[in-house]
Amino acid sequence: MVKYKTIKQFAAESGYTEHAIRAKCSNGTWLEGQVWVRAPDNKPLINVEGYHAWVESGPAPRPALQVVTKPSSKGKGMSPPPLI
Repeated sequence: MVKYKTIKQFAAESGYTEHAIRAKCSNGTWLEGQVWVRAPDNKPLINVEGYHAWVESGPAPRPALQVVTKPSSKGKGMSPPPLI
């Protein structure tokens, strides 16, 4: 097994599009040095072992859901929270 793959190679094997892979690298979902690296020629490469570790780390924490209520239009206090 090859440790590093180009984005094109990794996309063909993983099911992620090249665009999705680049987005995960640029937005910090996949950390540089762990899931992806830059080769000496500055080309981004996916570390397959780092990707496996990321997958097995479990789901990302989700932000808590906040319910915001507004005063009623009649001025009689708060309206009930919306149904979700």
